[in-house]
Amino acid sequence: MKNDHKPNGGHGPICLGDTLRGFRGLIEAITVTGDHNGVPAAEIARVEVLHEGPIAGDPIAVRVDNNTIALRRREAMSIFVA
Repeated sequence: MKNDHKPNGGHGPICLGDTLRGFRGLIEAITVTGDHNGVPAAEIARVEVLHEGPIAGDPIAVRVDNNTIALRRREAMSIFVA
């Protein structure tokens, strides 16, 4: 049985910034305010939270497909996952 660590019980998208280490899901949408452009649907990818920083869990290490990146939680709050 796969454990995806979904904080909302798997009911709808949540902010990536609200997830814990071990979370696995799919990026459903990226919302950006200001002068930024949205991300096209063709770029939607699998995501896994690998690590949380020692102070307030910030930053987080995230694997997106086969790439590992670091994000501050405030940046991750604009990425919705399920």
